[in-house]
Amino acid sequence: MTLPSDQLTLAWSSLATSGDRGEGWRSIVISPAGAALVRAGLRFPAGAEAILVRFSASSLPTTVKLPEGGGFLIERASLEDGLTWVALTRRAAASLDLFAAMASDVAAALSSCPASDETKSLATLLGRVRAWQEFMRRGGEPLSAEAEIGLFGELLLLRAMLDEGLDASTACEGWRGPLRGLRDFELGTGGIEVKSTLSSLGFRAKVGSLEQLDDTERQPLFLVAVRLRQIQSGQSLPDAVEMLRDIVAGDSVAERLLAERLIASGYRDQHVDSYTRRFEVAQTRVLRVDQGFPRLTPYSVPHGVEHASYEIDIDKADAATLDLHCALSELKGI
Repeated sequence: MTLPSDQLTLAWSSLATSGDRGEGWRSIVISPAGAALVRAGLRFPAGAEAILVRFSASSLPTTVKLPEGGGFLIERASLEDGLTWVALTRRAAASLDLFAAMASDVAAALSSCPASDETKSLATLLGRVRAWQEFMRRGGEPLSAEAEIGLFGELLLLRAMLDEGLDASTACEGWRGPLRGLRDFELGTGGIEVKSTLSSLGFRAKVGSLEQLDDTERQPLFLVAVRLRQIQSGQSLPDAVEMLRDIVAGDSVAERLLAERLIASGYRDQHVDSYTRRFEVAQTRVLRVDQGFPRLTPYSVPHGVEHASYEIDIDKADAATLDLHCALSELKGI
């Protein structure tokens, strides 16, 4: 089921123009029969827009930490029925259009959760909200040209890992970059960082922190260098997204994780017209990051240096090259 944001807006408008406006909640069911119970709601006297999701007390103990958002509030709510509800509510200064898009996406995701599986409903609610938190932190605008290339490269690697036989839910769970992970992928005890470029001469790559290429705590560590070329017959970013959606279709966990990661990365289907460039892969290299790799780490800089971002030329790296299958085997992924 999909829930267009204008349908949710219509529900809020209906609630705002009917009945008593005394203090408290007014709401209406918007979820399909048999799915997790979701209501569109308004909280008066302010008339704040919200969606509310019902849980049993055992599924939502007080120890569960709910996310905190800039444009929205998520909290436990008390309705007259005495049941346990979680309310996702727009803050007064937040964009109604963006909140409606977020709330509609969350409600649609919950529509695939059976009412009997509250564990899945809670994971879906929290995962989706955290993904939207990251999306809003990035500004909510279409990806920059540089970010478009970066995401394209990460999706290429995700597709390649699935082709090598890595379990789809494991691969999507391991994709940590959109959630501000230190590295783009964390699998087993190690990780993979992906760098992409359109340059045909040299491969300058930005490293965001001293920890990103540090293998002290997670080993082994690999860097996948993806050189792209822009070509009319190539694949666009939306093409790459749709291909991965088709591959994981039928695996409900992988579908949920992929959707969350795409939102957190800053990708929205509403922005597809912004991504007109088409690419093909000119070269892909899997490099081992070890003692001889050009990098700065917390243990290789002078005492007192707490943070640094820097650039390396991957083409000048004296590093062992291996194929992806071997790297995934070392990571215990396959």
